[in-house]
Amino acid sequence: MSVKIRLARRGRRKKPYYHIVVADARAPRDGRFIENLGSYNPMTTPATIQLDIDRAYEWLQNGAQPTHTARAILRFKGVMYKKHLQRGVSKGALSQEEADQLLRDWISVKEAKVADRVEASRKEKEDFRKMISGEIKVVKKATADDDAKEAFRETKEDSSAAEAVAEATEAVTEEPAAVVEETVEAVAETTEEAVEAAVEASEEVAEAVEEKVEEVAEVAEEKVEEVAETVAETTEEVVEEAKEIVSEEAPSTEEE
Repeated sequence: MSVKIRLARRGRRKKPYYHIVVADARAPRDGRFIENLGSYNPMTTPATIQLDIDRAYEWLQNGAQPTHTARAILRFKGVMYKKHLQRGVSKGALSQEEADQLLRDWISVKEAKVADRVEASRKEKEDFRKMISGEIKVVKKATADDDAKEAFRETKEDSSAAEAVAEATEAVTEEPAAVVEETVEAVAETTEEAVEAAVEASEEVAEAVEEKVEEVAEVAEEKVEEVAETVAETTEEVVEEAKEIVSEEAPSTEEE
């Protein structure tokens, strides 16, 4: 028979709590069980867990398999740590007294953490109750008024110092303003000169380009005329040769 350590739901709708039980794996979740090991209430802050550590350890040693949630609860309560320590005792790494002392120390630290969490939760609830009742708001308002009065008094005392700082700031800013104006004028003059030089250079370049274009056009016209004359002369020579050939062939044809 396969045995499980699992949770059995109890309580009512939206307010559940669970029993930590040992049951047959084939039994329904909330059905019959072999032994009740404790309870788990997730509705509290922090969650409330009551568990028989020794009996849970014995069932683990007998082969019972915990579900994921049950394993997390056993680990939280120290059952899995006890199993780890007992394995060390069986291998001779620890004595039984040392293992028991380590387990007690671990449980003490865990319980202290849980107690701190319970106290923090109680304090949060108390602060929330005070906020709802208006106690915290009154305290905060009084503190804000005091802070405002103190700030106004300090501002009034420091007004003369602020005026002195403003005068010094004006005196300091006048000189940089004059320097900035001079710099702007110098930059403007330099920019105008650069623009004029660029315009003159562009005009010179345009004139040079026009001259080159005219020269190239003249050379091209001359070349075209020379080519035309050469073609005309060649054409005349070809025509004359053709006439001579035709005149030589004509008498021979008549004789035949």
